[in-house]
Amino acid sequence: MSPDRYLAELAGSLDQLSSLARQPAGLLSRAVPACPGWTLEQLFGHLGSIERWAAAVVSRGTFVEETPPPAVDAAAWFLDGTAPFLGTMTALDPEQDCWNFGPPPRKAGFWLRRQAHEHAIHLVDACQALGLEIPPLDEDFMLDGVDEVLAMFTPRQLLGRMPHPDQGVIFQVPGAAGWTVGPGPAVASITAPLHGMYLGLWGRSSLEEIAVIEGDDAAARRLLRGPLTP
Repeated sequence: MSPDRYLAELAGSLDQLSSLARQPAGLLSRAVPACPGWTLEQLFGHLGSIERWAAAVVSRGTFVEETPPPAVDAAAWFLDGTAPFLGTMTALDPEQDCWNFGPPPRKAGFWLRRQAHEHAIHLVDACQALGLEIPPLDEDFMLDGVDEVLAMFTPRQLLGRMPHPDQGVIFQVPGAAGWTVGPGPAVASITAPLHGMYLGLWGRSSLEEIAVIEGDDAAARRLLRGPLTP
């Protein structure tokens, strides 16, 4: 996907999240189902912290420490930072050298992709917390998100954050190329519709419940329990 497309997805999610952050305090105290222990207010605090961190990294090109959110009025703090954050993301040069936690080459464009999906997933969280319908997501964007998880996040998780699989397992979206996780020939496949795969890899739906597993069922389920994402 192009940098402009990531920016458009990010801006759209950010606009919707900003509207949801202006809820009365009683609604902001609702629990976020996919993030145990978090209220909606804390979700917006997390986003405000992540946005300030990403903007600082892009501006300096090097790693910086993340700023923790405030203990109170986190949603307002998030809203205060959205315009500067989006301004930084809009102005960045995708080919500029910049620290990130993805594979080389490490360029600033990484942050457009990462923040587009970060905000899309947390928009899902906010809607689930408020009992709202999840906004539709374009197929190419969701495919890109599945690739981000399986080609970037999961390899990082395998560096000590989850058991390393002994054999390969293919993740398959009908009509798209597959992603193999683990060594050697695949002994199992996990197939799910695109929307379910995208949300399921981030724990916003249950892949174990919706996926069709073929081959070595135990190997597939061990891998699904990962965690495949942070």
